[in-house]
Amino acid sequence: MNNEEVRVRFAPSPTGDPHLGAMRTALFNWAFAKKNNGKFILRIEDTDRNRLAPESTENIIEGLKWLNLNYDEGPGIGGDFGPYFQSERKDRYAKIVGKLLDNGNAYMCDLSSEDLEKIRNDQKSKGLAPGYNGFSRNRPREELEKSKNEGKQVVVRLKVPLSGNIEFNDMKRGKLVFDLSKIDDFVILKADGMPTYHLASVVDDTEMKISHVLRGEEWISSTPKHLLIYNFINQKPPEFIHLPLIFGKDKSKLSKRHGASSIIEYKNQGLLPEALLNYLALLGWSPGNDIEILNPNEISNLFEIRGLSTSPSIFDPDKLSWINGVHIRKMDEKKLCNIIKEKVILNTTATHNISESDFIKITSLIKERIKSLDEIYPLIKFFFEYEKPGIELIKCSDLNNEEVKKLLKNLIGDFKELNSKNNYTSSDIEDLLRSNCKELNLKVRDYLSLIRNCITGSEISPPLFEAIEILGINEATNRLNGCLNKIS
Repeated sequence: MNNEEVRVRFAPSPTGDPHLGAMRTALFNWAFAKKNNGKFILRIEDTDRNRLAPESTENIIEGLKWLNLNYDEGPGIGGDFGPYFQSERKDRYAKIVGKLLDNGNAYMCDLSSEDLEKIRNDQKSKGLAPGYNGFSRNRPREELEKSKNEGKQVVVRLKVPLSGNIEFNDMKRGKLVFDLSKIDDFVILKADGMPTYHLASVVDDTEMKISHVLRGEEWISSTPKHLLIYNFINQKPPEFIHLPLIFGKDKSKLSKRHGASSIIEYKNQGLLPEALLNYLALLGWSPGNDIEILNPNEISNLFEIRGLSTSPSIFDPDKLSWINGVHIRKMDEKKLCNIIKEKVILNTTATHNISESDFIKITSLIKERIKSLDEIYPLIKFFFEYEKPGIELIKCSDLNNEEVKKLLKNLIGDFKELNSKNNYTSSDIEDLLRSNCKELNLKVRDYLSLIRNCITGSEISPPLFEAIEILGINEATNRLNGCLNKIS
């Protein structure tokens, strides 16, 4: 790597919510910049005015902030090379286009979309590859200026050499060679005065002094087009690194049907940002030594281009869930406790008070059992708002209703006696329940399930004995009485 400052960019189009692939690209750019003491720039490529989604830019910025992929230059914070919205840089593109027209490396074209379609259909009928046929390549500029003045839709195309090769060295993939005869004279300026991606990215990367471009491999075929523009404007191109694609398990392009969601949706689903970053990092990159759990600092410290793969990565939602669970378990308990309190505040007005010390106990109880933050409240809801279980849950195998009523009455009496003692613990509760089970000659699973259903109102809960201790014998007794009254 040369001695120039490393400057990389993440340049999304605001046409929808930021998705996994886009944010992985952002992550690798951020990590590369951090590893090399460089700069990470956010640029919004909003030249496609027909597909713009008004809220998309805000969601992109929100997603980056949530993931703590803080950019050094870009919207909201500025920088020396702004503006950072392409729609605000039209004068720069127009200036370059003017130079390309003047030196004969570009030309105007007034073919309509209908004309282009007719040409392509004619080529197909002759067994030829469809593409632009160079119709306006040698027409006088004055003739095309006149068409524009008469109101025709006029674009500007790059005059691609008709023969020869163009090549570049991808930092991961090595030397790549392209046949210029297979590249159409592509559009660089649209009829509405907006540049295409090809022109805008080259101009912006040049003016923003971008040293390395890390982008998806779907852009490999566009790179020779960009190199031509660099050559025509006498500018040195950046280094290119093309990242592997992300597929679903069926080896098709990743989509929502594979379980992939927007970054904002993952946030709302209860994923930790550090867990999602961890998983994204492993999609197409390996730190070596079979390491799977990484925090953001470790990702940036270990990131190397040689660790990138050239093969597609497979998105696995189960693996993502597992990694999120690991990060939850690694989380500082006080931080997790505060998150749990927030979940409670958001979801209920709490009919049963829980002390600060009990919140800490709840945190310890569920920490090992959850893989997502959105699992928290359903698991602990019974502590704060109680719903009596349906009669179908107030059952115990081999016992009729009268026998169940007797069992509950006896347990209420046992709880009353236990409550008279000071400082009972979950161990005392466990000893009591297991002793009762043995005396009644019942299966432990069946007996404890009945008690769990009655006290929590659910078949799923944290460990029962500890849960009863936190809830308190008095509250547990009240709930048993409620179930007792429900049995006919």
